[in-house]
Amino acid sequence: MEEVRKMDAIVKKTDAGSRGARPSRAQAEEAVRTLIAWAGDDPAREGLLDTPERVVKAYEEFFSGYDEDPDAVLTRTFEDVGGYDDIVMLRDIDFSSHCEHHIIPFIGRIHIAYLPTTKVVGISKLARVADIYARRLQTQETMTAQIADSIDRALEPRGVAVMIDAVHQCMSLRGVAKRDVATITTQFVGAFKTDPVLQARFMQLVRGRD
Repeated sequence: MEEVRKMDAIVKKTDAGSRGARPSRAQAEEAVRTLIAWAGDDPAREGLLDTPERVVKAYEEFFSGYDEDPDAVLTRTFEDVGGYDDIVMLRDIDFSSHCEHHIIPFIGRIHIAYLPTTKVVGISKLARVADIYARRLQTQETMTAQIADSIDRALEPRGVAVMIDAVHQCMSLRGVAKRDVATITTQFVGAFKTDPVLQARFMQLVRGRD
């Protein structure tokens, strides 16, 4: 977890300190033209004239997570839990992210669970946190740990469990070109890490059986 905290700190520092140094939209569009030309096509031909602008707009959406703070999303909590202390779970959160090695999408589902102590958070906020981390250049392993660490930090629960099941198009479309190979990562914190029964319950809930 310490490594993930350091990585989050680096991202926040970079976000805060690089605003003035961020390339302009015109520079970004020119970079796309360079890549088109490098690929062997003519960026000035009719079908490609507006492509640089479209790509930059798409990147704004793909990587909007750099402009958002996942910890801030989890600041509004509710302390009236009525004595509830069992698993709170969101299953099958659809997501798409981009591999930081090739900037090619990986797509799948995220499953999040936590064991509340004195506070809970609106369930949509958990999905929002997952989306913020997904909308950055990522590795699946790092994103899994970041989501778990953010929830653990904000809610101070007895435990957190996160599982991501994804297909990486950098593996499907290039290299070994193996389609539909699932990559599964998990991160367990607190009671989920120390109690194999809780881990088993989490996995059963992921599969849709209680």
